[in-house]
Amino acid sequence: MELIKPYKKSFDYSYTLGAFPTIELIKGNAEIVKAVYLHSSFTDREAILQLCKNNQIPVLENDKLFHKISDKENCFVIGVFSKYEDHLNSDKPHIVLVNPSNMGNLGTIIRTAVGMGIYDIALITPCADLFHPKTIRSSMGAVFKIRHQHFPSFHEYRKNNMKHDVYTFMLNGSKTLEIQNCPKSQLFSLVFGNEATGLDDSFLEVGTSILIPQSPDVDSLNITIAVGIASFLFTHQ
Repeated sequence: MELIKPYKKSFDYSYTLGAFPTIELIKGNAEIVKAVYLHSSFTDREAILQLCKNNQIPVLENDKLFHKISDKENCFVIGVFSKYEDHLNSDKPHIVLVNPSNMGNLGTIIRTAVGMGIYDIALITPCADLFHPKTIRSSMGAVFKIRHQHFPSFHEYRKNNMKHDVYTFMLNGSKTLEIQNCPKSQLFSLVFGNEATGLDDSFLEVGTSILIPQSPDVDSLNITIAVGIASFLFTHQ
């Protein structure tokens, strides 16, 4: 294949940096993998070579590419894959992220969601790039285990997912989330706002607004922590 270039959002492909996320990519979505590059100094090759052979994925070597693509000294594997769009499973719980802006946070949220058994992520645009190598790296390859779908507005998301009980997480939420009183729902949408601004007051009228209690010594919880707390409680009712 032609030599890949430093990542841009406009590309129809992206890449994984490192052996672990590349293996997760192949295991989860082998059909979208265009090639795997190995650095000449990479020694632990057996598992990834076998995976590539089993899935008829080209394996190439190009040491100069690693310096061009990765800012990490210890990156010895690059997986190149075609971007794709999914559709959410309407019969499974969702996490809804309204205009998330930080790629590291987005990747961590995806990894947390998968850890809690939630595999459907709705992204309200504009939002951080799901397929940026930084997002993929922070998700540790969990991005290849989820179903994701972009929506231009929360209204558009809601039109397609009317069966879900909606819970919006806000600092002025009407219901305080506690271990003993977590809402019991088999089909829920947990909605979180942008890292800087959260959800605007219009979301107070959408479903049930929820406040995660915290001490007065911080202005808010990091979104990744909030998603982790909510996901754990809602999936362990």
